[in-house]
Amino acid sequence: MNRKEKANERQRLSTRQLIGVKEINDYSLLTYDKHSLVYFIIKPSNVSVLSAASLSARIYGLMTVLKGIAEIEMLCLNSRENFEDNKRFLKNRMEQEDNPVIRKLLQADLKFLDRIQVQMATAREFLIIIRLRNEKDNEIHSYLNRIEKTLNEQGFTVKRAGEDDIKRILAVYFEQNVTAEKFESFDGERWVILHD
Repeated sequence: MNRKEKANERQRLSTRQLIGVKEINDYSLLTYDKHSLVYFIIKPSNVSVLSAASLSARIYGLMTVLKGIAEIEMLCLNSRENFEDNKRFLKNRMEQEDNPVIRKLLQADLKFLDRIQVQMATAREFLIIIRLRNEKDNEIHSYLNRIEKTLNEQGFTVKRAGEDDIKRILAVYFEQNVTAEKFESFDGERWVILHD
């Protein structure tokens, strides 16, 4: 297949095919390679206020979890918007602007974005991901409950992500969209009116 045929083939793929998501169910994301990804959302702790002993206990707890669950994957996301593109635009615009008044306004906008970003700097979301490969359907829930119990026993506040959480995680990961109230299962879902 030449490059043009590959490009045409890629254009015919759906968004789900492009990102490798076959289905989202009530507890996992099913990929096209037949794996299910289960997400556990970890509530972050403010480590800057923890004592050295408490911090050491947290690190030891994480080490225990990592040693006990070999198939663990970790992900850290911004759970707030990223302003880097906007700040880069403002800096480029300031360099091109000849009018000092407009340059001063652009500088004020840049400072404002910096202030907002500093206020949201701790807005991170930490995820533990379990990739289910060959687990039997009747064993999956007990396996996941055991993992959740292990995380709780090590002092982590954890919640297993549901379907809406997974949609939100994908929206943040792929498009940095953290402002939508409800995430659609398919493009344009909000415009469909049933029985109309």
